[in-house]
Amino acid sequence: MRRLILAAGVAVGLLFASAAVAEPAAAAQAAPPAPSKMAAMGDSMTEAADVCCWYGDHPANSWSTGAAGWDGITSHYERLRVLNPGITGRNYNDAKSGARMSDAPGQAQAAVSQQAGYVTILMGANDVCTSSPSTMTLVDTFRDQFRQTLQTLATGQTRIFVASIPDVHHLWEIYHTDLWASLVWDAANICQSLLAPNRTDTERQTVRARNIAFNTVLREECAAYPLCQYDDDVTFNYQFSRSQVSKLDYFHPSLSGRAALAQVTWTHSWWS
Repeated sequence: MRRLILAAGVAVGLLFASAAVAEPAAAAQAAPPAPSKMAAMGDSMTEAADVCCWYGDHPANSWSTGAAGWDGITSHYERLRVLNPGITGRNYNDAKSGARMSDAPGQAQAAVSQQAGYVTILMGANDVCTSSPSTMTLVDTFRDQFRQTLQTLATGQTRIFVASIPDVHHLWEIYHTDLWASLVWDAANICQSLLAPNRTDTERQTVRARNIAFNTVLREECAAYPLCQYDDDVTFNYQFSRSQVSKLDYFHPSLSGRAALAQVTWTHSWWS
């Protein structure tokens, strides 16, 4: 009988000990308060270039800060607005089409001056997509520029979300047999380091390897900052379909592609 009572006592003690450990762990995973201001950093992917209907940037359809209610895209801003209506009208898009990581420190400074409590970063595609494989940004240079960017954002105690660079090689896989897509890529000089018709498979794999190396930099540098969250390569791994690619340039996401981008990135955000 004494053994039975003792065993029961030990079991109860372990139960309370387990609860004591679980409680702070659950608290640590609680989402932070939703911000009252946010900003987006990046390039044409965040400016929503060529997303639909006519050429050019369409920031209202941005996966990050977009606010168009008709487009089927539920941006990070629109999701945060549900959590905190105080963010309404305080969504700043600092992205610029054509931007490279060398432009990121300046965009970071703008976000800090806007007192953004949350900043999304999707940048690096233009460091991969250059005129040829030999002109891609060096990995060490990319790292230095991104590190400087995070240092600037850290001065504002901003929560940061970093999206991985999409797999541009996948775009070639799904569209390289399409004659019209190939003609557009060639005529518009789109990502010639990978999409030029005369590129060899070896060259294309070299470009993809640089794409992956840049994402490794994003992961490693983000990990050094407690307020920085990387998307665990979810954007890179997402397999965009043909219908999710703009028919204007066969490069940027269409409306449905940007809706998917908003969804998959949100699943790894601070408030997912």
